[in-house]
Amino acid sequence: MLEIKLIKKADAKQKKAILSIYREKGWWARGDKEKDLNKIVKGSTFFAIAIFNGNLVGIGRVISDGISDAYIQDLAVLKKYEGLGIGSAILNFLTKKTKRFSLLGLIAQNGSEKFYLKAGFRLAKSAKAMVYAKIQKIERYGL
Repeated sequence: MLEIKLIKKADAKQKKAILSIYREKGWWARGDKEKDLNKIVKGSTFFAIAIFNGNLVGIGRVISDGISDAYIQDLAVLKKYEGLGIGSAILNFLTKKTKRFSLLGLIAQNGSEKFYLKAGFRLAKSAKAMVYAKIQKIERYGL
């Protein structure tokens, strides 16, 4: 059974599971502070968790100005649970939550474009994703 729900603060068990997802994806480095995870959760417009058979196995989060634009910042499922439709369920949940916004965007990691295209996203023809190169550790995001 799959349940997707929003949280504003992670309890100890959720925190451990969320950190394992971030670490598996390479989005949480040794120098990152675990105590900051709840700041990430609380600071997100929406932070969704996917519970599959009682285990937290996926996450998705949206950041937004609250009025017009929203961006999917993170969407990830533990490798062991990929291919079961969990990522699609999280994405569907988040797109429904963001219907009031005029723009929902994201930066797709290499290899995930087909997943997002299938879900109704399209490549931006007149835009390029860019990052500020002076920020440390951006290479862990493949940027």
